[in-house]
Amino acid sequence: MTVDGAFDRVNLSALRLPRFRAGEVWLTGAGPGDPGLLTLHAVNALSQADIILYDALVNDAVLRLASPKVALEFAGKRGGRPSPDQRDITERLIELAREGRRVLRLKGGDPFVFGRGGEEALGLVAAGIPFRIIPGVTAGLAGLAYANMPATTRDTNHGVILVTGQYAMGIEGGLEWSALVQTRLPIIIYMGMRRLSGIADSLMANGASPNLSVAVVQDATTPEQRVLVSSLSRVGEEAAAQNFGSPAIVAIGEMVRLREALLPLAIPLDTAS
Repeated sequence: MTVDGAFDRVNLSALRLPRFRAGEVWLTGAGPGDPGLLTLHAVNALSQADIILYDALVNDAVLRLASPKVALEFAGKRGGRPSPDQRDITERLIELAREGRRVLRLKGGDPFVFGRGGEEALGLVAAGIPFRIIPGVTAGLAGLAYANMPATTRDTNHGVILVTGQYAMGIEGGLEWSALVQTRLPIIIYMGMRRLSGIADSLMANGASPNLSVAVVQDATTPEQRVLVSSLSRVGEEAAAQNFGSPAIVAIGEMVRLREALLPLAIPLDTAS
């Protein structure tokens, strides 16, 4: 955490960051994986919390920034795996706040972007618990950037669509794939690896070109990051053949092609030292 000693000299108190008061819950984004993407507000929260309820995708290096006396409690949800019930997590936040604890709910990415932070915030409101939202860098955008794919450019697209693959096949509510295809905007899919082939088939059935560029970014922004560039008709097969899995971001659109132009001079992730 030191760059020529400069970071060690940062005085958080000089930034007038908020005080974490007893009985509050702070819903905080830990970013997509790289601890360097953590916000100063998140570092401030880590330094003051009494207890941290953290998700499965929170980097261990982020947790090490917390006070040595802090209590750590796992409260992660992973698709397809045994996980705590969301209602139980929210009730646990309420219980700890009522005990007078400074409760940090630490989530990968951004708590309000497919992070169930909205559900937890509504539960806290219903229980009369004061809370603060600390945004984080979301994986859908940072993952593309670390893979040298801009989410938007003036030449390729003026917008993007963020969706979750958890809803893609009618498990919890359907997506109007035909409407998404008609926008002609790139689609960035979170939590879509288990249904990747079905998603691609649905898009093609509703008019998307089989040759449309697709990228899969696994373990985005971490030293383990892997990138697959494919087409809509082949991505499911190729991702399976190369053992791509979760956590991963899937990007569908012409901006994927820009990776080839940017990659030759892009500094690799493993050169930070």
